[in-house]
Amino acid sequence: MAEKATMADFDYMEKIQKGGVHPKMRAILIDWLVDVHLKFKLLPESLFLTVNLIDRFLSKEKVGKEKLQLVGVTCMLIASKYEEIYAPIVSDFVYITDNAYSKEEILRMERKVISILNFELQITSSLRFLERLQRVLSVDPLFLNLSKYFLELAQVDFNMLQHSPSMQATSALYLSLKMAKVNKNWIEPLLSTFTHDEQEIRGCAKQMFVLFTKAKTSNLQAVRKKYSMPKFNEVALIQVDSASQEKKEVSQGTI
Repeated sequence: MAEKATMADFDYMEKIQKGGVHPKMRAILIDWLVDVHLKFKLLPESLFLTVNLIDRFLSKEKVGKEKLQLVGVTCMLIASKYEEIYAPIVSDFVYITDNAYSKEEILRMERKVISILNFELQITSSLRFLERLQRVLSVDPLFLNLSKYFLELAQVDFNMLQHSPSMQATSALYLSLKMAKVNKNWIEPLLSTFTHDEQEIRGCAKQMFVLFTKAKTSNLQAVRKKYSMPKFNEVALIQVDSASQEKKEVSQGTI
């Protein structure tokens, strides 16, 4: 499947980054980039492409912890050039890093990232797959925003890399509709759109639900703060206690 060609290796932390970058450092970087993305008012797709470029680069090149932020802002610069009509300029990224890196360092890293990725910048992200599902099922904006929240929480968590973008999108919408207790005539078209196994979807949805329940007490709050805004229907403020049945279903592995 074409999407697998632009997925990062799930085991790259052990194979490539051992002794250097680790999942917690990656999570801190992505959480910060969510804030940067919001400050720059970039398109949603730019964030997903940024994360994809970071992971694919780290899958091929060992990076010292002192250069991880440089890789992050450089990948956002590249993603912005690819996705945006008016992309931030290099000096904007110098400023956002509090001059930790120079314009020249960012430009050198840009050349390196593009070269190592062999100029392969086009991807189909989980966001695009979600938009396809939304059109098939005519999903209410509330459920769409809740699904997007799950997907962005998944961007921060390294373990979610084991799931393909289409699997993440399907699982996010599956979980949203399950939590809302919508009548189940959506299940068949949801499962058939990308032909994923329902058991696999439940497993991925379970991981997303755990991220959702832990988000309130997490040290990384950028995604939760973003989706607490009215423009996103304040979906991050949904109380987990009101989803006690879903918690029971998750613990039983039936969600």
